[in-house]
Amino acid sequence: MLAVLQQTLAITAPVFSMLFLGVLLKRLRWIDDAFINTASSLVFRGTMPTLLFLSIINADLSTALQPALIGYFVFATLVCFFIAWSWAIWRCPQADRGIYTQGAFRGNNGIVGLALATSMYGDYGLSVGAVLGGVVILCYNVLSAIVLAIYSPNMKADPWTLCKSIFSNPLIIGVLLAIPFAYWKIPLPHWAMVSGDYFAQMTLPLALICIGGTLSLTSLRESSGVAIGSSLMKMVWLPLLATLGAWAFGFRDADLAILFLYFASPTAAASFVMARAVNGNYQLAAAIIVITTLAAVVTTNVGLLLLQWAGWV
Repeated sequence: MLAVLQQTLAITAPVFSMLFLGVLLKRLRWIDDAFINTASSLVFRGTMPTLLFLSIINADLSTALQPALIGYFVFATLVCFFIAWSWAIWRCPQADRGIYTQGAFRGNNGIVGLALATSMYGDYGLSVGAVLGGVVILCYNVLSAIVLAIYSPNMKADPWTLCKSIFSNPLIIGVLLAIPFAYWKIPLPHWAMVSGDYFAQMTLPLALICIGGTLSLTSLRESSGVAIGSSLMKMVWLPLLATLGAWAFGFRDADLAILFLYFASPTAAASFVMARAVNGNYQLAAAIIVITTLAAVVTTNVGLLLLQWAGWV
């Protein structure tokens, strides 16, 4: 268990370092609001779609393709999404409902979940995690686009506008463009892959610096109640429900542990980028990311300890 704790810290510490770097750069006035606006737009429209595109075309979709595992993950994701949304309707101000919902169900599986799965189960964890990651990308982005569009101050919530917001979302476009390349194994020129990789590698540092530059004690104070509620939903209640459901459906050992790690991942940095893109309460989105990333060091290890104690993994 100490090894898992060290691995979790090794993954989350660089994330926090980049967040605090954003805070420091804003204090030193090396970056300003104009930079944050431009960089967030670049991540949303360019670097993150490129990252998603490359991650899918590089994945071996035939490896560890388990319909039952994927089917349960999609089902549980939908259930968690609707639970979070229903709770947000009951407990949150209308303007914050989309941000709360996205923060409560959208996990950072590409960094935290996949890295921990690979650390614990080697090639099997990497292959299963990569296949789940492709499903995650599509589910999370479609559901987030829907709920953010409904509560966006700049958009109407009619069916046509919702469909338009989904299919015009650069993240979803990146995923959809990648599917035929991955399925038919269409090769891209070496120079295009290398250049695309250079471009995509800017995604996480830029997004985290922007989040850090947005954080302030005032914004954290103002959003603390909603942010803590969303964070508890993301890190405690929904992983508990989804993992117990997976056990009830018969998943055990490595499969159950990988599902738990994906459900228990902290909120993804992409939630901030999407919140900013629709002119939502991105300060709240930033606060949720910070709280859940910090909480992951504790909740992930406690969850794995309980699963091992019960003899399920």
